[in-house]
Amino acid sequence: MIDYKLHIPGPVDVSKGAYESLTKPVMGHRSPDFVDLYQKCQTLLQSLFMTDDPVFLSTSSAWGVMEGAVRNLSEKKVLCCMCGAFSDKWLDVSKRCGKPADALSVEWGSHIDPTELDSKLATGEYDLVTLVHNETSCGMMNPLEDIMNVLSRYPEVLSVIDTVSSFSVVSIPKDKWGIDVILTGSQKALALPPGLALFSVSERAFERAKTIEGRGYYFDFIEFLKNHEKGMTPSTPVIPLIHGLHYTLEKIFEEGVEHRHQRHAQLNQLVHDWVSAKGFELLPEKKFASKSLTCVKNNLDIDVAGFVKTLREEKKLSIDGGYGKIKGKTFRISNMGNESSESINYLLEQMDDILPRFQ
Repeated sequence: MIDYKLHIPGPVDVSKGAYESLTKPVMGHRSPDFVDLYQKCQTLLQSLFMTDDPVFLSTSSAWGVMEGAVRNLSEKKVLCCMCGAFSDKWLDVSKRCGKPADALSVEWGSHIDPTELDSKLATGEYDLVTLVHNETSCGMMNPLEDIMNVLSRYPEVLSVIDTVSSFSVVSIPKDKWGIDVILTGSQKALALPPGLALFSVSERAFERAKTIEGRGYYFDFIEFLKNHEKGMTPSTPVIPLIHGLHYTLEKIFEEGVEHRHQRHAQLNQLVHDWVSAKGFELLPEKKFASKSLTCVKNNLDIDVAGFVKTLREEKKLSIDGGYGKIKGKTFRISNMGNESSESINYLLEQMDDILPRFQ
């Protein structure tokens, strides 16, 4: 039995109200009741995604949609922007889908430079770009608006943007910025259990997909569109999580989207202030630091594993001890979802209490 509170970069802590919403009765996924639930979510989702395009619900992790996007949209070559553990996987995924793919790669913690992207696209080799907006592994947020400005000069190149850990944390105006596919998951800032992916597809991406063979079925964008027009999903969906999604969306709009963005920024700054006060450093450059979580560089050479373990066992609070090749060299603290100044300050106070043991 888990007896600690999650402050890891995902899944994040789920509220009592969200859990309760999952217990609503399951209905037939081809019934009018489901269509009503789907349509209620749709209106709110389009507003939150800032789009006139459909927003689809996929019973999968976001990786399913990521792979599906590659299968649906590339017939020439994929350019994978790689800046951390999760964005780095795009190259392998693209190649496993049988697509030619290249990397635009930077050191973990560094951002994708729009100028370098421009140079790559100017070759005319690519018809699809993949990008992780907020690279959770290293706490870095790419300059998405600047990157989309570059992409706007290459109308033959479609964009797939992973906003798994930035969606609802910062403003991402899909239509205004010209994003072709934007995707996210339920377990990060939406603060729901894992198992539901949400994504929206542009009209020109649909047109490209219609020309691509080998899209498969489960993640076929055209199949999603056909079912969406009936207020349904292609396959049996995870209905309890869709109840939870509707609950969460109502809570987001009750709080106010702009206020939600401001809250995340303020809580993120609380953690950054703690990092500075303790003599630690951020892994990414401050200008490109994530608003969802903080990746702290272990420049003080503390025993990260021991610190994280003690915090969990004694204080019943769980943070992350670093990911992949920077495990132990960093640690990560999430402020996304339903966190408040009270909950973040409490976490920092408890960290203060045990930190001297590891310095």
